[in-house]
Amino acid sequence: MNAICLAVDRLHAGYLGAYGNAWIDTPALDRLASQSFLFDQALVDSPQLEQLYRSYWQGWHALCPPAPRSSLLALLRDAGVTTVLLTDEPQVARHPLSVDFDELIEIDPPWQPQAAQDIEQTHLARCFVQIINWLEAAQGPFLLWCHLSSLGTTWDAPFEYREAYWEEGDPQPPAAADVPDLILPADYDPDDLLGIAQSYAGQISLLDTCVGAFLEFFDGLPAARETLLTLTSTRGFPMGEHRRAGPCDGALFAELVHVPWMMRFPNQIGAAARSPALVEPADLWATLLDWWQVDAVPASPTAGSVMPLVRQQSAAIRDRLCVRGVGTERAIRTPAWYLRLAAEPELYAKPSDRWETNNVATRCQEVAECLQDALMQCELVLPTGRFSDLPPLSDLLLNGFD
Repeated sequence: MNAICLAVDRLHAGYLGAYGNAWIDTPALDRLASQSFLFDQALVDSPQLEQLYRSYWQGWHALCPPAPRSSLLALLRDAGVTTVLLTDEPQVARHPLSVDFDELIEIDPPWQPQAAQDIEQTHLARCFVQIINWLEAAQGPFLLWCHLSSLGTTWDAPFEYREAYWEEGDPQPPAAADVPDLILPADYDPDDLLGIAQSYAGQISLLDTCVGAFLEFFDGLPAARETLLTLTSTRGFPMGEHRRAGPCDGALFAELVHVPWMMRFPNQIGAAARSPALVEPADLWATLLDWWQVDAVPASPTAGSVMPLVRQQSAAIRDRLCVRGVGTERAIRTPAWYLRLAAEPELYAKPSDRWETNNVATRCQEVAECLQDALMQCELVLPTGRFSDLPPLSDLLLNGFD
């Protein structure tokens, strides 16, 4: 058995058809979603790559201190699985745990980004060519982990890709390939944000084209019949929500921390189904070990395999998720609420307030205070590895006012 993980950095969940987008044409990604099991409430536990990849590769939450435990890669190597990291992100290639991969394929990041004349000249296409080249000679069992950063580093899709989202009466889309990273003024011109959205939509269309070519090639390989294919994002990309366009200050809003996650199983388990369960990066660590039936000793106290969700043997893994931000910023998510602790507590009803537009902290002070207590308890308990010591959440925190 094999597994391929496509981790597309800065992929905004709201820009995919499977997650509600209706104005960007993404037939390949839609087809992949229809063949996959989808997670509607996947959150990263940190937007910082070093901490995030500790969760992916070690099953250790970002709020936990570094621990001397075996990585996913070392465990799989001991089980006879070849592990390969393919990335264009130096921070991922130089991660302390990346040395446990059997092979590192590092792609040079884009230099002086500019719009390409055709698809083959784009940085994203070059990355997928490298993926296909490796798979042509691959022998299983293998894990191929691909971290692709171009959605956050260069918007170099041919101009016609963004022009496809231009309508009569709109200003022309910007021609530059630079990725925005700005906080918009309170009186910003909506046309400026429109141009950014058109450019990003063009990149999503480019990604869809590359995924389509990859699937056409891969599905023709014998290995596809025994390969688990995962597509997710390591971080979202703010697109004007909360007046941020780009990474900016790393504020823990949904556009950054709520990510797509779809898994296509070779035996079509869970195809076209989806789950509202709260899931996080360490769960992928546990799921891959489950896929190869490898035991981790000691097991992660916070991670859980998603296989019971896929097989409809369970409805949830946990009742809360915690997110560690930059500096002292923290957040906690339950099925009914999302609390962001920055300068002031901000509270949002979930899942209805998807992009956190209505802060109800002053109207629901009891909920905000209880969630602050729950977050504090997590910060105290998670580093000890005794997640089971956390007290249960009240019905109000789990189900809201319904």
